[in-house]
Amino acid sequence: MATQPATTTIDLTTREAQLKDLLLDAAGYVNSSQSTAEPVVLRWAGGWVRDKLLGIESHDIDTAVNIMTGEAFAEKICEICEKPDIVEKHKITDTDVGNLHKIAKNPDKSKHLETTTIKLFGFDVDFVNLRKETYTEDSRNPEMEFGTAEEDALRRDATVNALFYNLNTGKVEDFTSGLSDMKAKLIRTPLEPFQTFMDDPLRVLRLVRFASRLGFTIDSAAEKVMGNAKVLDALKLKISRERVGVEIEKMLKGIGKDPRRALQYINDLGLYHTIFTDPRKPATELPAMSQWPGAYECLEHLLQHRKLGSISDILIQTDEAPHYAWVLAALTPWEGVDKSVYNSKGKPPPLLITLAAREGIKAPNKLCDLITAAHNNRADIMSLKTAVVQKTGYINERDRFGMAIRHWDAKGGYWRLQVLFSLLVEAVHRWKVGSAISSESHARDVPYVPCSDRSPANNDEFLGEWQLFLDHLRGLDLMDAPSLKKVIDGTQLAKALGVTPGKWMKEALDVCVAWQFRHPDATDAAGAVEEVNGKRKELGIPLPST
Repeated sequence: MATQPATTTIDLTTREAQLKDLLLDAAGYVNSSQSTAEPVVLRWAGGWVRDKLLGIESHDIDTAVNIMTGEAFAEKICEICEKPDIVEKHKITDTDVGNLHKIAKNPDKSKHLETTTIKLFGFDVDFVNLRKETYTEDSRNPEMEFGTAEEDALRRDATVNALFYNLNTGKVEDFTSGLSDMKAKLIRTPLEPFQTFMDDPLRVLRLVRFASRLGFTIDSAAEKVMGNAKVLDALKLKISRERVGVEIEKMLKGIGKDPRRALQYINDLGLYHTIFTDPRKPATELPAMSQWPGAYECLEHLLQHRKLGSISDILIQTDEAPHYAWVLAALTPWEGVDKSVYNSKGKPPPLLITLAAREGIKAPNKLCDLITAAHNNRADIMSLKTAVVQKTGYINERDRFGMAIRHWDAKGGYWRLQVLFSLLVEAVHRWKVGSAISSESHARDVPYVPCSDRSPANNDEFLGEWQLFLDHLRGLDLMDAPSLKKVIDGTQLAKALGVTPGKWMKEALDVCVAWQFRHPDATDAAGAVEEVNGKRKELGIPLPST
């Protein structure tokens, strides 16, 4: 005898009710037009039900069908939406019903069954049949077959994602413990955790994502086995790194997420070395994790205390910058392992920190280039920051600082995020975890404290140093140094020197740019040409042809 689910109700919006009525009419059309062993029953499943109960708006609705495939049912919807009486009854306009799209099975993207999607009344509605899954020992790709609502619920990753809204009864159905776990703010697996994770190790990361996103706690029974060696080995063996990367991106990117909490779970559960690593090679040296919280707690603090002219306001400016910032924070432990800087000719070998991103989470090339540059330029960034803090004599030399910024940006772009990376690496050692900055003070108002009076645990002072450095760069008017409009180009310089362009040109133009930083109001390039001419022998520039 089937288990009777716990139930509750949901209040639908006008558009949701309109969608529900249309789908029920489609089910009635199927029931009346073809012989079936049992009537069609429709259920909205998973994330939409969870978010609806939490008061979170969602426009993505998964619809589970009991006795036919999602594609077959979606085709029936398209049929009835062509009928004039249905169009009139449901007030369907030309934009209310989109085209039918079939999404092929793709196990690497967690698509184990074909689904069909239609845009209906502004919602992206997926259709799929109820199913049960059987896993083999060496694969996370299950054998699929039609199943009951209870079997479909039990195969899901978490009880809060296993809820159904039955369109026929108008009630939420809970075949696990989803409703009580929602109230307790608990992430729990429907079945025994160890076997759940061994069947599909990706569920380890999904539970971390949902717990951090929703602000829920992971069930202690699940926590105990999430870091189990067999589970982590299965995560390496069964799960594509592309899919690992998708989960990490969902944890760290987007409004309403809690990246710090996600990274804390990864740290506390011992998942780091399984995620941020090159799985193709055995690790000869692993990063130490004991001080990593300093990086992600510091970044969260910077983002929470953003205001005009603050550190995060200066360094995190583009749309992708917050996501990149969290990835950089995630990778800071590798900076303690990877100390090499490649200065020889030829293509350098990839850095361990870059491999952790490129192979571990399949970070895009643009982000990997940033990571490599942030590592290679960190010593230079720290040197200039220390010079400003200690009021070294050369700190007002615009050309020194301006050319440095241009160099950082030329090697990997995002020079501001490279500076942020240096800050976060220092925070690993200096940030006092769990200590909020003084509510009466702000980093930009904190004076520099001499080294003899410093405590490494003083967060106010630590941020004060970086604010001082950034304010100094702004005072020198160098924040847009990479986009400086040059007063002279290569063709003009060669003509002024009376020679044809050659290998010397790049260094000569750098001399011109440095001169321009020292003479910010200059509009005539004569002074720059004169300086290049004075360094003609040093730069290897030939004499003018006669």
